[in-house]
Amino acid sequence: MKEDITSKSSESESKAYAAPALEKGLDILEMLCATDQPLSQREIAQKLGRSVGEVYRMINCLVGRNYVTLVEDTYSITNKIFELAHKNPPTHRLLNEARPIMHKLSSELDQSCHLTVYGQGKQMVIAKVDVPSGMGFSVRVGAELDVIVSASGRVLLAFQDKGVRDLRIEESLARSPEHEDPQLNIVLDRIEKSGYESAHSIQVRGLYAVSFPILDSQNHAIAALTVPYAERIDQSRRKSVAEVQSALEEAAKLLSSRIGGSQKKS
Repeated sequence: MKEDITSKSSESESKAYAAPALEKGLDILEMLCATDQPLSQREIAQKLGRSVGEVYRMINCLVGRNYVTLVEDTYSITNKIFELAHKNPPTHRLLNEARPIMHKLSSELDQSCHLTVYGQGKQMVIAKVDVPSGMGFSVRVGAELDVIVSASGRVLLAFQDKGVRDLRIEESLARSPEHEDPQLNIVLDRIEKSGYESAHSIQVRGLYAVSFPILDSQNHAIAALTVPYAERIDQSRRKSVAEVQSALEEAAKLLSSRIGGSQKKS
């Protein structure tokens, strides 16, 4: 009886503090974030199962606050949410500390490098430095990358407590079930033991990815620093993969220490 009363009380409180207008706005934002192309007002309403009248005011408000942009008769998400996320103190500090380290690393290796963080079954590129010489492989800031099949994604999975690792694997497979691998935990245990991942890319032919974790004080990966090693056949003195691993390890340790984290040895 007591549990029933508590349950009913919780439901009543939820209804009392419900904010239908806010929920509509958030539904629109989340849907547009997951959409690859601009949508008309009618298409937005249809995807959300609402009438055009219900979404009209919400969309106009989001456009006015620059979360959504209007191009002709269609709407798409802006970078404002991404920018707000970067103003969050932990992310802001990570980026401030990472940029000079990444520029130095890229210059030393003549390779691009990028920094990724995990979120809801995917990883996002929050910072990158292009190849100084102007020719090589790089990814754009804001790009969403697969988790299980990428070196950086596996690093973000490997350096977590078992419960967190299992949850992230579940979230990643929900997005990309074709990436299921019965040997995954064995691979992740190996990465955790070695301290990094270094392997041929299974997504881009001819690319070799090296990735190290950026660790917090509990040895959990809060980000992954990665060099997508692209071989140049016209440069005989190109840094080797072993040299890339060594330089990247030092950069990752330095960045981890700068944000008050661990300097786990590989």
